[in-house]
Order: sequence, then structure tokens, then C-alpha cells
Amino acid sequence: MIKRFTLILLLAGLGAIFAGLMLDYVPDSELNRTADYYAKNTAADLGAANIVTAIIVTYRGLDTLGEVTVLFLTAAIVGLVLARDRHDQSQPDRELPPTGELLATGTRLLLPLILLFGAYVFSHGHLTPGGGFQGGAILASGMLLMLLSHPLRRFGHRTIAIVESIAGLAFVFIGVLGIALAGGFLDNRILPTGTLGELFSAGAIPVIYSFVGLKVGAEFSSMLLNLSETEEL
Repeated sequence: MIKRFTLILLLAGLGAIFAGLMLDYVPDSELNRTADYYAKNTAADLGAANIVTAIIVTYRGLDTLGEVTVLFLTAAIVGLVLARDRHDQSQPDRELPPTGELLATGTRLLLPLILLFGAYVFSHGHLTPGGGFQGGAILASGMLLMLLSHPLRRFGHRTIAIVESIAGLAFVFIGVLGIALAGGFLDNRILPTGTLGELFSAGAIPVIYSFVGLKVGAEFSSMLLNLSETEEL
């Protein structure tokens, strides 16, 4: 009873706080100084039509490195915990029901399209909404589809680990090149910015996001593999 009452009070307090913020909210009539600079100068400075991507990849490149690092640590921790659980399990493998022919056939048809779409999203992040994180999640959805259609198949972790390692090292290497050859970490101007709005533009942003997409896709796929192998025990 006391726990429920405390929980109700906590929720009521949070609701009052958010209600006050919502009722007192007044939208800004104009951009602040920093936002105004980004809106007016990002495209000209970095050659990227998608201003959000340019800010994430270049202006706040160190923050993006931190996000990728957090995701890597999450995948590593999940792998370690589930690997220990697999070793501790003494129960025999349970028999999984076979998948339907519709799911197996659909996987063969959709998987190439999913991978192609994921590659499109992270290679066009400087032009359209999307980028490395979104494209990587789409790639991992292809792995999820394969796991659903082939629950008894064992997928190797080695290839995924190699892709993740190479992509991560390349991401950091390009960031260091930005310090040496341009204006800072992950500065995209180590390559020509090209013509605004074209595929080969925005300097190194498409390359950076391609490696981010591969790394994120590999990390999500690794977590899905570890979860699927644990569920089979």
C-alpha cells in the first residue's frame, strides 16, 4: 500500500512539473545566435544539404564518437552477460517449431532490399533525412529477419566482429585526419565539398556515415545474435 501511494505521489509530481513546463512554454520568435549561424552558414561551410547531419557529424563530432562508443560498450556488455548465461545453463536445447514457407521465402526476397535500403540511408544522409545510425538499424533488421526465418541456424560472430572493428577504426582514423588536415576532429573538409545537393558532396560526411552505419549495424546484429542464442537454451 505504501509503495503504491509513493508511486502515485511520484507520478503526480512529475505530471505537475511537465504540465507547468507545457503551460508556460513560449516558442522563440527567432533563432538564437548559435542556431542562426548554423542555419545560415552550415551548407556553405560544409557542403551538406542536410544541416542536421552536418551538425551531428562535424560540429559535434566528439559527441558522435561518444554515442558510438556507448553503443559499442552496450553490445559488448550484452555479449558478455549472455555468454555467461549460456555457459551456466545446464538444460538441453529445446526444439524450436519450424518456420513457415512464407516467412522463409519472404526473407529471401526482402533481405537484399533491406540491405540496399540501409546502405542508401547512410550513404545519402548528407542529402536527405537519415544517416549512419538509422541505416545501421535497418541493416540489423535484416539480421533479425534471418534469425526469425532460420531459428536453428548458427550464425558466426567473426564476420560481424571484423566489420565492426574495421568500421570503428576507420571512423576514428578519419576523425584524426580531420585534426591533421582540416579544422578539427571529424572535419569533413579533408575531402572536397563538391557541389551542394549532389551525391558526391559534403566532403567526407558520406564516408564517415558509411562507416558509422556499418558499425551500428554490426553492433545491433551482434546483440540480436547473442539474444537468439540465449533463447535457444
